[in-house]
Amino acid sequence: MKLYRFSLLMVVLGGSVFAQTQKYTMAEAVNGLRSNLAVKNISQFSWTGDGKSYIQAVKGGYLITDIKTKKQDTLVSLTQLNRHFADKKLKAVPPIKFTGNSQGYFNANDQMAWVEKSGSDWKIKNSVSLEEDATNVKVFSDSQTFAYIIKNNLYVNRNGKAIAVTNDPNENIVNGGSAVHRNEFGIDTGIFPSPNSENVAFYRMDQTMVTDYPVIDWSVTPAENHNIKYPMAGKTSHEVTLGVFNIKNQSTAFLKIEGEKDQYLTAVTWSPDSKYIFVGVLNRGQNHLKMNQYDAVTGDFVKTLFEETNSKYVEPQHPLVFFPNSTTDFIWQSQRTGYNHLFHYSLEKGLVAQITKGDWLVTDVLGFNEKKKEIYFTSTKETPLERHLYKINWASFKMQRLDDAAGMHTGILSNDGNYLYDIYSNADTPKIANIINTGTLKYENILTAENPLKNYQRPEIKNIEMKADDGTPLYGKIILPTNFDPNKKYPAIVYLYNGPHLQLVTNTFPASGNLWYEYMAQNGYIIFTMDGRGSSNRGLKFEQAVFRNLGTTEMNDQMKGVEYLKSLPYVDGEKLGIHGWSFGGFMTTSFMLRHPEVFKVGVAGGPVIDWSMYEIMYTERYMDTPQENPQGYKTANLLDKVQNLKGKLLMIHGAQDDVVVWQHSVKFLKSAVDNGVQLDYFVYPGHPHNVTGKDRVHLMQKVTDYFDQYLKK
Repeated sequence: MKLYRFSLLMVVLGGSVFAQTQKYTMAEAVNGLRSNLAVKNISQFSWTGDGKSYIQAVKGGYLITDIKTKKQDTLVSLTQLNRHFADKKLKAVPPIKFTGNSQGYFNANDQMAWVEKSGSDWKIKNSVSLEEDATNVKVFSDSQTFAYIIKNNLYVNRNGKAIAVTNDPNENIVNGGSAVHRNEFGIDTGIFPSPNSENVAFYRMDQTMVTDYPVIDWSVTPAENHNIKYPMAGKTSHEVTLGVFNIKNQSTAFLKIEGEKDQYLTAVTWSPDSKYIFVGVLNRGQNHLKMNQYDAVTGDFVKTLFEETNSKYVEPQHPLVFFPNSTTDFIWQSQRTGYNHLFHYSLEKGLVAQITKGDWLVTDVLGFNEKKKEIYFTSTKETPLERHLYKINWASFKMQRLDDAAGMHTGILSNDGNYLYDIYSNADTPKIANIINTGTLKYENILTAENPLKNYQRPEIKNIEMKADDGTPLYGKIILPTNFDPNKKYPAIVYLYNGPHLQLVTNTFPASGNLWYEYMAQNGYIIFTMDGRGSSNRGLKFEQAVFRNLGTTEMNDQMKGVEYLKSLPYVDGEKLGIHGWSFGGFMTTSFMLRHPEVFKVGVAGGPVIDWSMYEIMYTERYMDTPQENPQGYKTANLLDKVQNLKGKLLMIHGAQDDVVVWQHSVKFLKSAVDNGVQLDYFVYPGHPHNVTGKDRVHLMQKVTDYFDQYLKK
């Protein structure tokens, strides 16, 4: 869901127990883990091309470390770079993409710059000025050519010469933009350079037929309207095509993709020989996917490689990944068996084999070791609460775990697959980074971060497991007040999200997941959080349990948590609060109206109030259209339930919200007025779907004050 990307600011992360006395300020509770309480990290880790060394950014430059000798040298310094910037000095080391031990490039000071080592010094080999409004800069595999967008048009720069790929005067025809299909289906770019750097494929999104939606800028007088295109469920959607621009000929061919004009084009992948483009063509109903092959020169359809259907929905999230040095064999990630797994396909033979199997899911493919025929990946195989690193032989299917520590692991594999950078944390471990030899599984520690919270008063955190109505395990956490007295009764706050694409409860640092929860524990509250059905990383059945009825199954599961809380002798069952943002705001409001007897106080941020007003791509996946599923939309609609409100409800919205548009809560206010119902309301001018930066401290102080005023007393 789109909502999940923004609510990550409120996500539960994980911690341990220290009997210290220092208390968090609100600023530390909100932004501390990104500022003075940040866990030490290795910045901008990357492998050299030969896999024998690794690079990391440090203050004032980059270091390179030889894996075997452990010898560490300065690769390039900020001082060296700034000798070439006479007028506009770099204030910090830019993110450099190193293409070897002696070359690299970066984008800074409105220019692309290529650097290379000259003796012991570095020099600027070449630089190209960028226009100030250039965005989405994408460098090709030749490390020289790059593409970018200015407003709604795509440009390519080769050898310092800018070439206009498109020239659409209508700003609602967007070329190369990453916002295609509202960033669903794993889409994070609209620019796809060919492997040989001779062509570039790009999305062309025509949204002229989508209704304008006003977003008002209140910072100027008089206020100004900025229309956006916002396709609401059941209404007219935008139309997307895929163009292929030949740089040498400066000509564009569009892929001849048949089907509905408002279908979705996903998983765009070039063949390694740059001859073909593969596109996942998904119908608007999102229950039928065709993986099609097209000729990159003519745009002609070649063939359909395979199809996937599902009675509820198919949700492609990843492009094809070709095996090393193969133009015919690739990996496709699919949930067709109920869990996301790896499937080996051949352009000639079709499906060759299902590589990974089991009641767990692959979360990321890290790369290959071609010589050993090994694929490296992360998965939930041990437990949904953790991620671990694995390798599997794609011929024998022999699989092996590579790490040996509990927690949430991520990895970066060297190009040859011989070494793996493993970084992880768990409830008791702020952060550890190791280099693993993928052959011997011996590892060398390169970072063990100190606990930045060691001097603070920390709460006790207990992991909880419950059962849904159908027996499905549900995982949660309860955070007890500091100086906890089991003979006292405490107010309790349920923090929830419980929507697709997000998991709150994992074994990571800090165990609480969010220092605001610890702040509340320091001030006499119990905090409870749980991932009910519908949330992420538990497989398709778990996620699809909410299909066509968003809010219902989720509340049934969350009620299991409420029953657990009420069973505890130290929880005051008359003083239960609930808080959530985005999908969690929808859930909070739903509880206050559909189960008004449960919670005394609720705080709902950026809530969906009526799913027919949310975007097509997300909503129709989980709810079908309003025309197809009128009862599901009616049940979930909160506008006709405001009269049920019994407790105190504070609703908060960003005035520039272009994800859950402001009209959701404005219409809710109108319904409250029409029904003579009182509630509290607050708007954050200048903020979109979430409130970030220093203003977030204000937000969480407001949330805290509301619970203090109406729940604690």
